[in-house]
Amino acid sequence: MKIYTKTGDKGTTALFGGTRVPKHNIRIESYGTVDELNSWLGLIRDQEIDTTSQQELIKVQEDLFTLGAILATDPKKAVLKNGKERLNIPKIEETHIQKLEVAIDSMEGNLPQMTHFILPGGHTSVSYCHIARTVCRRAERMATLLYENEPFDDSVLVYLNRLSDYLFVLARKLSKDLKADEVKWIPEKKG
Repeated sequence: MKIYTKTGDKGTTALFGGTRVPKHNIRIESYGTVDELNSWLGLIRDQEIDTTSQQELIKVQEDLFTLGAILATDPKKAVLKNGKERLNIPKIEETHIQKLEVAIDSMEGNLPQMTHFILPGGHTSVSYCHIARTVCRRAERMATLLYENEPFDDSVLVYLNRLSDYLFVLARKLSKDLKADEVKWIPEKKG
């Protein structure tokens, strides 16, 4: 299998199901942003962080491949006329979302209560988490735009929303683990 096919040389790409669309199509932007997020998660996982977080991130990366496949599927080609699914694509289930929530609750239980917004930074690994969180939010914005025009399983939207929360809490956990300062944002008072 060659890595280059030359089929995209004119600015189009194929969705699962074969439909060709422009590479700037919102569907492509959506799953492309999920792919970008997955790469950032790989960078976080490559840092010197605890094994539990690394294992959680591997599972999230696997979930993001599933999520990307859902977003990359032409909804008109996903189901046959008899109602059966044409493409064998896994689903994002409630259990995937619950695993994120359990991880968030577990990390938060060991963190000081937040009283202010926190400025991103303090340690490279923490900053990577914040970058990943913002990419996740962008993926969520793209996916919600796509959803408005071509609805898909809304568990994808829930998962992305929860994942951005997970990444924020992971950043806080890593700040604590790495003894990095959390700089609070305290607006200056005028006058």
